[in-house]
This record gives sequence, C-alpha cells and structure tokens, in this order.
Amino acid sequence: MTAGAASPPLPDAPAPLARGRLLGYGIGSVGTGVFSAVPGLLLLYYLTDVLGVSAAVAGAVLVVPKAWDVLLNPVVGAASDREAVRTGRRTRLLLTGAIALPVLFALMFAVPAGPAGFAAGWVGVAFLLAASAFACFQVPYVALPAEISPAADERSRAMAWRVVCLTVGILVAGGLAPAVADAGGKDRGGYALMGAVVGLLMGAAMVASALATRWVPSRPGPRPLGLAAALRTARGNRPFFALLGAFAAQSLAVAVMLAGAPYVATYRLDDYGLTSAMFVCMVGPSAVAVPLWRIAARRYGQVPCYLAAVTVLAAVAAALHPAVSSGSTAAVLALTGAVGVCYAAVQLLPLSLLPETVRADAGRTGHAQSGAFTGLWTAAETGALALGPGVFALILAAASFRSADFDDPVRQPGSALTGITAGFTLVPALLLLLSVPMLLAYRRLAAAHRRTGEPNPHAA
Repeated sequence: MTAGAASPPLPDAPAPLARGRLLGYGIGSVGTGVFSAVPGLLLLYYLTDVLGVSAAVAGAVLVVPKAWDVLLNPVVGAASDREAVRTGRRTRLLLTGAIALPVLFALMFAVPAGPAGFAAGWVGVAFLLAASAFACFQVPYVALPAEISPAADERSRAMAWRVVCLTVGILVAGGLAPAVADAGGKDRGGYALMGAVVGLLMGAAMVASALATRWVPSRPGPRPLGLAAALRTARGNRPFFALLGAFAAQSLAVAVMLAGAPYVATYRLDDYGLTSAMFVCMVGPSAVAVPLWRIAARRYGQVPCYLAAVTVLAAVAAALHPAVSSGSTAAVLALTGAVGVCYAAVQLLPLSLLPETVRADAGRTGHAQSGAFTGLWTAAETGALALGPGVFALILAAASFRSADFDDPVRQPGSALTGITAGFTLVPALLLLLSVPMLLAYRRLAAAHRRTGEPNPHAA
C-alpha cells in the first residue's frame, strides 16, 4: 500500500449495552434465584418439621416434580426456538412462566389442615406445577445471553449483571423467607404468609424482565427444529456436555448444603433463626465477589479461575465439618462467608462459558439453537437442585432422623446429628471435587474444538 493510501474501513464494533438493558435482563434472575433457593432451603424442613411428613416421603415429594422438569425443559427449549423462528422473540413463554409461577409457589406453602399423607400430596402436586411454570420462564431466559449481543465482552457483562441479580434473589430467599416464616409463627400460617410474600416479589421481578427484554432479537435457525432433531444436532457439542456435567455436580453440592442449613441451625447450633444468618453469610459476599472474579477471569482465563474456585470451595466445605461438630456459630458463619466468595465464581464462570460454547457450535452444525442447549442446561441444573434435598433426605433417613410436626418436637439421636453434619459438609465437598475432572475435560475439548472447527457458511 502506498503512503497516504486510505486503509480499508474496519467493521463497526457493536455498541455497548446500556445499563438499563443490562438491568432489565438481569432482574429476571432475582425471581429465578428465589425459586431455585427457597424450595431447596425450606421445603424439606417444612415437610418434615412442620407438616410431620417422614424424611423418605419428603425426599420423594421433592425429587419427583423436578424429575419431570428434567424431561420438560428440553421440550420447552425446542418450543422456545420454534417460537423465536416464527416471531423473532421469546417473550410469550417468558410471560407465561412469570405470571403462573407466583400463584403456584404460594400454593406449595399453603397446605390445608389434614394428615401427613394429604400434605405430602398437596405439596408434591403444587411443586410439580410450579416447576413446570418455572421451566417456561427459565429456559428461554437462559437462551437470551447468546443473542443479546454479537460481542463476547458484552455477553460477559450481561452475565455479570445476571449473576449479581441472581445473588440478590438468593439473598432475598435465604434472608427474607425464613424470617417471614419465623415472624408468622414458624407454623403452617407462617409458611403460608412466606409463600405469598415471596411469591409476589418473585413474580414482579420475572414479569419486569420478560417485558424489558422484548428488544432482544432471537434468530435461531435457519429453520425450526423439532425436539428430536434439535437434540440430534446438539449432541455433537462435546465441550458443552463436559461443562454441563461439571456445573450439574456443583449445583448438586450447593443444593445439598442449602437443604442442610436449617437442620444445622436447629440441631447443631440450637437456633433455627440462624438459618437466615447462615444464608446471608454464604450468599452476601457473592454480590461483591462477582466483579472481582470477572476481572480475574479476564486476566488469567475463565477456566483456570473456575478450577481454582471449585477447589477452594471444596476445601472450605470440608473445613465446615469440625466447625459444625463443635457447635461454633462464629466459625460456621465465617466459613459460610468464604463459601459465598467462591460461590460467585461457580455461578458466573460457567454461565459465561455457556453462551460462548453455544455460539461456537453454530459453526459446526449450521444451526443457532440457543433454546435447545439451554433446555438441556436448565434440565440438568433443575434436576441437580431438586436432587439435593432428596440426597439430604436420604442421609437423614439413613441416620435415623426423627420427623415431627411443629407442636411436638423430638430429640434427635447422635446418629442423626452425625448425618446432618456430614451431609452439610463432606458430601458437598466430595461432589465439588468430582466436578474437577469434567472441567479439565471441558478445557481439553474446547481447545480441540478451536483448533479443528471451521466456521460453517450456512450458520445463522
């Protein structure tokens, strides 16, 4: 090129997303955080210690509706992609879930007087319907980050806002929900009040986000795929499935800890009211830690930071065992604060890697199908979050935990106290360590995909 010749124009960089749009997307996670956390934190305790349902039956009540969701979420994902092909938006499903979920959530905690079997059936049916409504919102909501901007850094910003809002939602769930139930008397009436109050807050956040994200252009395709075709197209994305396996194991670990928190507060620290304090200490630091983890990931890489966070989180969970066994409230609260710092990374980093993994696969298949992938992702996450209380219920049953209703408390045997402690600490630590090989596999598979993958000219 001769001196003074004009350089060819560079393609325009996409405009940064306005904070209002980032907040409009992220606020939906306040609602999803509440629904993900409250059943895991309180529903098992509500069944065993308020309604008098046995631990084994209570575990089944929690697992069966979510097992249904594992099947439903991929169906919703494919339906979301088909809707987006037809309309260019995912708003209809988002609004359906946002409007129905608060009512069904309140019904879960509004069980009429009756025997334990009736109570278990009521909660099980209400939970199944609520989980179905949640899928209608959650699946298309998780699909939006891959479409919110063509720039990877802007997608990462959107995920950071989402995780901060998710942390706020989980914080509201863990801090407000037990406090409202406690203020209402910790009996059926208190939990019914909690379900109504928390349900309204959750619904408001989700409806606001569904309306605020109507501007996001959803362009899967080039043609709509049925469920079977969508899953066949997705199954070759090996990095996605390695990342999914790691995230599911970590979600299960967190769900087991959440389910165990009320039992640790009640039977090891002798104060049910500490449930809220434990939850705030675990989740509160996450909101501050999210931007710090994002800065670290940009400097050192997302996967190295992810591996470090998971390893440290497992070590902290194991360190909680002697603290809980000794009944040291200060030590337990301090360590749960350390859990919160690592929990921020375990939320932010996989959710940041997910849209990149989905977008990269479009070059391989010629199909951009965010809904299909997020249907599988949320199915695994939902199943793990539901399985957590079920796993803890099995630990309680194996440890001879004695269920009781609120009016007739019982003294727990030593084996039950041992089971509560191990279930809250050592079991999550083991699950977190089991996710590390899957993360290492993801790193290897993603690197191989980058070396060998060629863009598909037919990709949408």
